[in-house]
Amino acid sequence: MNKKKLLALALGAVITMTAFVGCGSKDSASKNGDLKLTIYSGLMEDYMVKAVNEFQKETGIKTEAVRMSSGEILTRMRAEKANPKASVWFGGPADGFIQASEEGLLEKYESPSAKDILDEFKDKDGFWTGIYVGYLGFVSNEKLLKEKGIEAPKSWEDLLKPEFKGQVSTANPGSSGTAYTTLATVVQLMGEEKGLDYMKKLNGQVKSYEKSGTAPARLAGQGEAMVGLSFLHDGIKYREEGMKDLVMTAPVEGTGYEIGAVGVIKDGPDQEAAKKFVDWCLSKKAQELGQTVGSYQFLTNKDANAPEKAEELKDTKLIKYDLDWAGKNRTALVEKWNKSIK
Repeated sequence: MNKKKLLALALGAVITMTAFVGCGSKDSASKNGDLKLTIYSGLMEDYMVKAVNEFQKETGIKTEAVRMSSGEILTRMRAEKANPKASVWFGGPADGFIQASEEGLLEKYESPSAKDILDEFKDKDGFWTGIYVGYLGFVSNEKLLKEKGIEAPKSWEDLLKPEFKGQVSTANPGSSGTAYTTLATVVQLMGEEKGLDYMKKLNGQVKSYEKSGTAPARLAGQGEAMVGLSFLHDGIKYREEGMKDLVMTAPVEGTGYEIGAVGVIKDGPDQEAAKKFVDWCLSKKAQELGQTVGSYQFLTNKDANAPEKAEELKDTKLIKYDLDWAGKNRTALVEKWNKSIK
């Protein structure tokens, strides 16, 4: 972790990670040494740093990455549309990428490496390609549950029980891709009217709305909330890092999921380097990097080996999550959510 600390530069709430590692082979260094790349990333910070380091080491391309939530990335890309500062969006739910492509913020790029990615994990028009899959669920603090004599929630309705009042942590769907997946899942599962009514009731249970979708799982692990609404692999990560009281459950009615994606930002300054990065991160080797730093998602490359620790999640009941609908209706649905909880 010392190396990571040396690389970290806090800029307000945004963490910029810049990797200046030695170049790869002499051939790649001579070929790519003049290229530079800036990435906006929705990955966990340690995964992002590992990927940037490895890519730069292998290619010699000087690479900088900025860690933000999906909503922040979208906002930044809109603000910079006339003069983009970054060339790649790396990580975060694909419905955000769909919205970005609808707004003309992404460049079509069908990587040769995409042949190894199953069709259900990539955009047919080439605006984004999936790199991992994560399941939404409940990350609970077992110690706190036992103190109150409560079982971990196993359904969406369980979260509305009186004993969970003020004990649920989630993120804001306006800033967080994870929280937007929650909102879109509930609406797809229950219908818009009942789904928004449910979210209004859930609002009464919520202790805090966080900016980042990983925060609720961490807060549960720290004992600051009984339940965090999060992607379940984040709960596994925190448990493996020492938050031993965490237990993962998923709603019996079914739950949604994310396809974490990568895409090229339209008119970004480093298009050649951006395409090289997309090619690289779709590879088996690159996709298997995440599990070495605690990211336990399922993978999209048909030859990549999924993390063993993700096995406990494999039987999670999933809904038929309409990713395209979720992406195209993101802004309108978040606005309806805002009105419903007031």
